[in-house]
Amino acid sequence: MQTFSFKDKVYNLGAWGFLINPDEWDEDFAIGMAPKLGITNGLSAAHWAVILFIRESFQQTGRCPFVFQTCKSNELTSTELSYLFPSGYLRGACLLAGITYKNRIVSCLGESVPDMSGKEEKIYQIDQNGFLVNPLEWDKQYAINKALEMKMPGGLTEKHWKIINYLRDRYRAAKSVPTVFQCCEENNIEMDDLAALFPDGYQRGAVKISGLRVI
Repeated sequence: MQTFSFKDKVYNLGAWGFLINPDEWDEDFAIGMAPKLGITNGLSAAHWAVILFIRESFQQTGRCPFVFQTCKSNELTSTELSYLFPSGYLRGACLLAGITYKNRIVSCLGESVPDMSGKEEKIYQIDQNGFLVNPLEWDKQYAINKALEMKMPGGLTEKHWKIINYLRDRYRAAKSVPTVFQCCEENNIEMDDLAALFPDGYQRGAVKISGLRVI
């Protein structure tokens, strides 16, 4: 555990800088953390609209809203949201709001993902949030089965595989997961189209199916 201090208050953070307890959040946390995330001119009304929407949505639904929902509700394009939060949606907007997808997802450690191909069952080790622990264990069967588990209508199409292969290639090259903004820009895809492909969200859908994780 690490801590962050601002205005004589100490906040408890996880390894990636997210608040461990969302209830510890206050506006000073967002104000103090913003410069560390590349927001050097303070938080504008547009920043606060996004941050407060994320918090209000979490309080109403018990889960971190998808980036697609946040854009639509705030009438923002992916480019505009990227400009506001240069470090990303999860690693920028959600972090400043004191919320992450981990606040709602519960899975079983070491879950078995059945191999539907008729071969001997393969066991993939996943974390408590359902993400593959070791990206090197990933294979196409894992992606296919994850899509089935998520009840994705129609399964994985060529458009899905384009995004999945992009994420895998970028991770191999940079050892990090690209932000949703980078994914849209580099694949020439609109946020709404990405949402239609992965209705569970970018992190909880595309990234998870690709055998990757951010935190």
